[in-house]
Amino acid sequence: MNLKLDSKKQKDYIIGFGLLALLLIVITVLEHVLPKTSMIFTVLKKGAIYALVAVSMNLLNGFTGLFSLGQAGFMLLGAYTYAIFTIPVAIRPQVYQYFDGGLIQFTVPVIVALIMAGLVAAIFAYLIGLPVLHLKSDYLAIATLGFAEILRAIFQWDKIGVITNGSNLLKKYPVFKSCLFYFTVAIICIALIVLLINSTYGRAFKAIRDDEIAAEAMGINLAKHKQLAFVISSFFAGISGALLAIFQTTIQAKQFTSAMTYEILLIVVIGGIGSITGSCISSFLFIACSEWWLRFLDDSNLNFSTIQIFRPGFRKVVFAIVIMAIVLFYQKGIMGDKEFSFSRLAARIKNMFSKKKTVNAKDSASKEALK
Repeated sequence: MNLKLDSKKQKDYIIGFGLLALLLIVITVLEHVLPKTSMIFTVLKKGAIYALVAVSMNLLNGFTGLFSLGQAGFMLLGAYTYAIFTIPVAIRPQVYQYFDGGLIQFTVPVIVALIMAGLVAAIFAYLIGLPVLHLKSDYLAIATLGFAEILRAIFQWDKIGVITNGSNLLKKYPVFKSCLFYFTVAIICIALIVLLINSTYGRAFKAIRDDEIAAEAMGINLAKHKQLAFVISSFFAGISGALLAIFQTTIQAKQFTSAMTYEILLIVVIGGIGSITGSCISSFLFIACSEWWLRFLDDSNLNFSTIQIFRPGFRKVVFAIVIMAIVLFYQKGIMGDKEFSFSRLAARIKNMFSKKKTVNAKDSASKEALK
């Protein structure tokens, strides 16, 4: 039985990797066909970034059962780390014009900077996790949210402006225009998270989520595994912050507000708490709706007497109604706590056709009986 399940999973993975390769090929073709300013590229880039940070948040909230709201703070750390260590030395006097060129006077390669972005976020997560992870539920959420807000204020403090540039923009660092860069980094990171979830550590995380007392009775070190989940989640949030800095081409601490964390949490809830594929699907749907599909509502001009119905910002009202409808009809999210499976999809389609055949057979049998 186990071998059969393993073969199904193996088939799903092979098909999944094949579709990912096909997706990358399609994106490459689109980049050569469509104009660079096309909105679809914005959706793809930002969707990949939010997919990574949503999956990292789901690792903590969905698979470990820790309700954290500090993702914006860890993204801020990752974004600033990448920008600070990749700005060319010759351009630093222009960027740090109020701080004599800044304190850091060397650069590192982009890949190294991405890893450093994750490591800095992970180190801060370890330090903040020592006292904070003793809290539970809403108290943990409030503490991590407060940490993100304090961090945002500190990074705008002029006293450390020689490193962070104070409240000024960080810019002139290396950026990438191709969607393939964002997708490649996001796919590698999400694949690592999936491997972690399917490992013994992942099973320990799920045991802690389901019942802490039973998990501890089974010999699982609660403090160690909670800290590990918190650090790993923050590591990937830091990398997603670096990707966001690359996407925006400039970065400033005031962008990383609590509203950003709420957006990420909303993506996780819509996709399904405890579902990796759900977080990925909902990320692209969320970005497409908010950035692209509903934009026409801001540009329309339809008036009824003296009341203007469509005006700038009206799309946000419609977007909120759409989200409420999704939450009402899909209370556990689009995917619930399940993962997308090609084998399960094929089995459902097969069952649908078999049911139709059964119904048709019964109908023909009843007609013959009436004759």
